[in-house]
Amino acid sequence: MAAAPHIELDSRSPEAVDGRQIRAVTFQDSRLEYVRTTLKSVDLSASGSRAVVVGSGRGLLPRGLAGLGFDVVAVDPSATATEMAREAGEREHPGIDYRTAPAERLGLADGAFDLAYYADTFEITPDLDRVLAEAARVLRPGGVLIYDTVNRTLLSRLIYLGAFQRVPMTRIMPAGRYAAARLRTPAELTAALERQGLRNEDICDFKPKDPRSLVKATMARRRGRITDEQIPPIVDFVLAPDARPLVTYLGYARKG
Repeated sequence: MAAAPHIELDSRSPEAVDGRQIRAVTFQDSRLEYVRTTLKSVDLSASGSRAVVVGSGRGLLPRGLAGLGFDVVAVDPSATATEMAREAGEREHPGIDYRTAPAERLGLADGAFDLAYYADTFEITPDLDRVLAEAARVLRPGGVLIYDTVNRTLLSRLIYLGAFQRVPMTRIMPAGRYAAARLRTPAELTAALERQGLRNEDICDFKPKDPRSLVKATMARRRGRITDEQIPPIVDFVLAPDARPLVTYLGYARKG
């Protein structure tokens, strides 16, 4: 029997299975497509605008926003992820400012950003109101907060609490990364945003075209048969704006 893979977030080891990075590469195209759609909806040009990415990980999303024309600050609670992002960014987008800080205390100036994108943050923080208060503080009046997160449904629990954390064949996350209490429904998130002066204006489902592909890719990655970068075309996440989110969803809010 083959040994179980080593599960570790923000790891430099080529043997480690990093579920956070797997999500980043798998979600990247959908995230950027939603950003482009949102920019049109709110009539915001990336060129000349400042963006902060909170939960920036190894820097894939910040580099994507920089590619759209934003002046980007990338913030992550992991010093290792920040350093890995900086190393990769120096080759592709050397102008990105990388910082290590928790989402609850960003250490950034008031009203400094036109756009804030929160990734891998809402579904893991126990203090969502504090995180959103920081988001509201660093956004300029009229600024845009874009996010993606995990709904709290039976299906999302089966996937995020079960398959991704407990089931041996599909586990890609360390135990405790996700908990039911930290998964929020769109209604709960909308109410939390409103408490901080952020008006939610859209909710958009995104999901794999065929859910079986997600299982197939996850198992193949655990066995070392494919790399992280080979996962996206197998899973093929797509936006589904007219569907009710059952697992993951994107959205945006404006600062009043």
